[in-house]
Amino acid sequence: MTLEDAKKLAEKLREEINYHNYRYYVLNDPVISDEEYDELMRQLIELEKQFPELITPDSPTQRVGAPPREGFETVTHSVPMLSLQDARNEDEIREFDARTKRFLGLEPDAVVEYVAEPKFDGLSCEIVYREGRFTLASTRGDGVLGEDVTPNVRTIRSLPMRFLKKENAPPYLEVRGEVLIKRRDFEKLNQELIKRGEKPFANPRNAAAGSLRQLDPNVTASRPLDFVAWGIGLMEGERPKSHWKVLAMLEELGFKTSTPRRLCRGIAEALEFYRKLEEERDSFEYELDGIVIKVNSLELWEKLGTTARSPRWALAAKFKPRQKTSRIIDVVYNVGRTGTITPVALLEPVEVGGVTVSRASLHNFDEVERLDVQIGDTVLVQRAGDVIPQIVMVIPEKRTGKEKPILPPKQCPVCSAQAVREGAYYKCVNISCPAKLVQSIKHFASRRAMDIEGLGGKTAELLVEKGLVKDLADVYYLNPQDLLKLPGFANKSVQNLLEALERSKNPSLARFIYAIGIPNVGEYTAQVLARHFRSWENLEKASLTELLEIKGVGLETARSIVSFFQETRNRETVEKMFRAGLTVQEEKEKKESPLAGKTVVFTGALSSMTRDEAKALVEAQGGTVSNSVSRKTDLVVVGENPGSKYQRAQQLGIKIINEEEFLKLVGKA
Repeated sequence: MTLEDAKKLAEKLREEINYHNYRYYVLNDPVISDEEYDELMRQLIELEKQFPELITPDSPTQRVGAPPREGFETVTHSVPMLSLQDARNEDEIREFDARTKRFLGLEPDAVVEYVAEPKFDGLSCEIVYREGRFTLASTRGDGVLGEDVTPNVRTIRSLPMRFLKKENAPPYLEVRGEVLIKRRDFEKLNQELIKRGEKPFANPRNAAAGSLRQLDPNVTASRPLDFVAWGIGLMEGERPKSHWKVLAMLEELGFKTSTPRRLCRGIAEALEFYRKLEEERDSFEYELDGIVIKVNSLELWEKLGTTARSPRWALAAKFKPRQKTSRIIDVVYNVGRTGTITPVALLEPVEVGGVTVSRASLHNFDEVERLDVQIGDTVLVQRAGDVIPQIVMVIPEKRTGKEKPILPPKQCPVCSAQAVREGAYYKCVNISCPAKLVQSIKHFASRRAMDIEGLGGKTAELLVEKGLVKDLADVYYLNPQDLLKLPGFANKSVQNLLEALERSKNPSLARFIYAIGIPNVGEYTAQVLARHFRSWENLEKASLTELLEIKGVGLETARSIVSFFQETRNRETVEKMFRAGLTVQEEKEKKESPLAGKTVVFTGALSSMTRDEAKALVEAQGGTVSNSVSRKTDLVVVGENPGSKYQRAQQLGIKIINEEEFLKLVGKA
């Protein structure tokens, strides 16, 4: 196939895939099967592999897989993205109408045409299209400056990479809308976070914002984000005369738009729409917290103008919050997959927004302190984002004096091992606790830990579910006969897993300390401990006093390490690994490195190693890696296309070296 033929075929495949994305993600009306869609995508991927020069930024294959970024650059909005003035009741909505008429010099009984549409609980973004192609995406930010989230927004499947309609499409268009998570997807995401022992998102807006503002676009791609367009900024070409026509134009170009919506003759019809949506809010797939009422005529927008903070031509009419009071009967503790122990309040059952609520997560003990909540307290309860029950506040006037404090757990409620504090949370110290065994295996086998290929999450779940692994050491006692009985395992995959386990039996001390999963001990602390103690046996015997004398080891970390080795089951598990042939390499004394005690920052793309590998080199030599440049930075390593950190380092007079000089410095050149 010639390059010209490949180019034509790639363009044809992209057009087809973009059309089917629109049918599936926007219209919810696919016209081909998943298999047929996958085949189109596979053909395009293969073609771009064969002819990499054909890859374009707006290709469907580029929605995922972008490398993690150092930070977010800022974007200046051509037209400020102002916040909307709120209305909390119908009187305030009527006052908006009266104010609009006064400003326009109209009589009180004049009729202004409005567009009423849902107010979504998400994160506002602006997407720039040039010649019909997606080029830039930024958050609303402070209204004038937003954050560049282009690689992340590119992963949103419902957002067109190219305009669906090319005829008479504007050559330049800034599309504004909301990044959202559907109600059912939000619930599912939070359930997954809770299972992993992570804090759930409080509401859909936080979930959308947290997902979109990930430095790693691959994390964003794993989240069920959606995009709904509700307006435009700057536009080249003939602009529609009304907001209603703007939304129609956006639909023609391939965007989801605000629905249901109504063209209202006068504020009375807008109020009718407001009441209807508030009554039906539970039936919508997105979380709504009100409606937006906009003057329809764009000519009147110009006349009305804006204040310093808000446009005069729009209003956010909020729905009434749904909260009820209840009483905390007791508190129980749940153990997540990472061993995180979460306090859960048991409530006197109360109906909130049509759902009976009898439990509410207190998340962690910082939250317990912040709320000053006790067993027996009368509390205000709401369904956060109308989904997850949460305690908003305590009502102290209702206290009787019989309330009891909520105390942190001393033991894991599942295995009775000691609970140690890790930041705002308490964690079970037993690495083989049944509640977290799957996660312990997954962490132990991960690339940055023991690097056991083939022992990922699904395999770990199978091994625990079938009873083949009852403690972490059992992974080294697996036999071919048992593994062959597992679904998805054949002779080759069994052989590969057993060989990977065998290869992992000779780890460095730092890697093993990190892999074993001591609470509060990450990669850097593991390296600090390895350099100080030189052997596992020395670390095992370390006292709290000795640990506290080590630079970089705080009180919480020291207590976690002591508690870890006080747990008999942990020591027995490690001994069992040693009996299986695992040998931890002792740390050799190293000469003082030029990076010892230094803070290093990397900026730009490195050609000879990944950012993680570069970080490991610095930490192995006693240095630390930071994500930002400050006066405390000792050295900045510059790769290709460096970002703003390079300019910052120059301004501060910090030493700057290139990648080749860095490799010489660490003895790798």
